[in-house]
Amino acid sequence: MRAFLRVVLLVLAALALPAALGGPTAVDTVTGLNAARTDGASPSPAPTAYDPTRPTAAVVVGAKGAVASDVLAPYEILAATGAFNVYTVAPGSHPVPLTGGLDLVPDLTFTGLEDLLGGPADLVVVPAMPDVGRPTTKPVTAWLTTQAHGGAVILSVCNGGAVVASAGLLDGHRATAHWLRLDEWAGAYPAVDWVAGTRYVDDGAVISTAGVLSGIDGTLHAVQRLVGQDAAVRAARAIGWSYDASSGPPRMARTRLAPPDAVVALHSAFGWDRPRIGVQLTDGVGELELASVFDTYAQSLAADTVAVGDRPVRSRHGLTFVPRTASVAGLDRLVVPGTTGPRTVPGIDVVHPHERPGFAYDAVLQDLARTTDVATARWTAKVLEYPVDGLPLDGPSWPWALTLRPVALGTLGVLVALGVLGLVRRGPHLSARRGQVPAGSESAMRRQSRGVSP
Repeated sequence: MRAFLRVVLLVLAALALPAALGGPTAVDTVTGLNAARTDGASPSPAPTAYDPTRPTAAVVVGAKGAVASDVLAPYEILAATGAFNVYTVAPGSHPVPLTGGLDLVPDLTFTGLEDLLGGPADLVVVPAMPDVGRPTTKPVTAWLTTQAHGGAVILSVCNGGAVVASAGLLDGHRATAHWLRLDEWAGAYPAVDWVAGTRYVDDGAVISTAGVLSGIDGTLHAVQRLVGQDAAVRAARAIGWSYDASSGPPRMARTRLAPPDAVVALHSAFGWDRPRIGVQLTDGVGELELASVFDTYAQSLAADTVAVGDRPVRSRHGLTFVPRTASVAGLDRLVVPGTTGPRTVPGIDVVHPHERPGFAYDAVLQDLARTTDVATARWTAKVLEYPVDGLPLDGPSWPWALTLRPVALGTLGVLVALGVLGLVRRGPHLSARRGQVPAGSESAMRRQSRGVSP
């Protein structure tokens, strides 16, 4: 029994230091993905044009922000068709943080959109939000309910499905969401028939997609349904995405966590010195190009990103973004999305991932593999739900130096525990030795008390 307790104690000791030091870091890393800006900057969005002959699509952004790709990929696809009025909408007009600290100024508030249209939108896109199920989403869910009851088609992207479910709009419907939390949503919203192994589900009033870039398939399907097949095919070709308009929802194997996915725990918990990447904001940048940089590095949890620029910028299709810093001081690298922007900056490495044509995420994932490791790039692609079997990823195979950190902490904890156990075991022996009287000392003490020399 003592041997068993000793093993348990040593195991706990091996886990204690990594947990104590890595746990708070992991929480800060994950919660920081949508950290709000603190300077109070709130520039005006670009003027909104409205063509009453076109259907209107509204891309919702919650007060606490949303996943960058869930917002920007559908927005660019819809805007690029030229067939929709497309607006980003939110409860308020202040900038909202997308993944990695990309601050978007919504085109309209909910009230502003209602004043513009005089009724519901034709299509409402709902991205994943960091505060799903919390009271802060009530303005969003209440507005979604009004839109749905007014006849709008709801398109949920990734865990935006849980936002729609929390409004009660998926009860009795088939739906899907990101593979990583699908079981969680099944427990939280049991009235929904959650489906795995497909990139999107069309259940009439609601189209739901699986994780992140599955939203591209779902958005193209919505374009085909509302505008036509030719428009969807052209939109897919414009962004470098493979889309079969006649085959229905693409199937995929049920994704689950696997041992190599432990790489994300290493980065989130022990990446104390993760690189700080500046992302240069420039006028005319593509929305997908922006999302590919912010979401890829942020979702990897292997780097921190910050939007760099000296003023608000307008994207290719008119969205307004606000940088968080004008300085490159303290940055490890500067990544420039799109095909414009600075070529060189004194004292810092400048990267242009989109110089060559192709799907925007490819070059960014390749850069992540090269500068971090292949395991991290594959995990990030898995989170993005982007198949990379045919994409060459070259770089270190695994973050071995990072792996040594929890190992070293665990070893230190075991050594400390062994030291404590050694002291505990020696304690009774030391006490017993202190209580013993050496031979002959008792008679010597009696002689001394009588004043007799030995």
